[in-house]
Amino acid sequence: MATISNDISQAIALLRNEEVVAIPTETVYGLAANALSPVAVAKIFEVKNRPTFDPLIVHISTIDEVKKYATDFPDSARRLAEKFWPGPLTLLLKKKNIIPGLVTSGLDTVGLRCPDHPLTMALLNQLDFPLAAPSAGRSSFCHGSSCAALSSIEVETMPKPLNAPIRNRSVKRWK
Repeated sequence: MATISNDISQAIALLRNEEVVAIPTETVYGLAANALSPVAVAKIFEVKNRPTFDPLIVHISTIDEVKKYATDFPDSARRLAEKFWPGPLTLLLKKKNIIPGLVTSGLDTVGLRCPDHPLTMALLNQLDFPLAAPSAGRSSFCHGSSCAALSSIEVETMPKPLNAPIRNRSVKRWK
């Protein structure tokens, strides 16, 4: 049975125990787990029935965290982040080895995003790790953030059914 709560301390405890929780962003609800834990990230793929060749976006709380997870942060990307973060902008940058290959589907890049939702930002600010968080819809019903109608998913910590407004997202890749 799902537990619906705004209790950040409960979410922190679950995330630290490599569990999956539902989080809101400004665009969709997402299934979140510790992005640095392959065990936790694997649970996202399992719950969503998501193929492991489909990478996840890593959510961070500040622009300063980019340097923890990306090998390079070009000035052009920094300017975009300064202008549009927090918000629905995902930067695709060369990843550091601290990001597990499962998160990036074996690619050498990682999608980094700083979400604009007060609850999720409060959660991120209290964690010592970033969150991998795709949309909460099952992959068999929709793909990524283009899904407008999110399905119910049997996750202990996830509210059902889920609905969230969809806005345009931008992705730019830097080499």
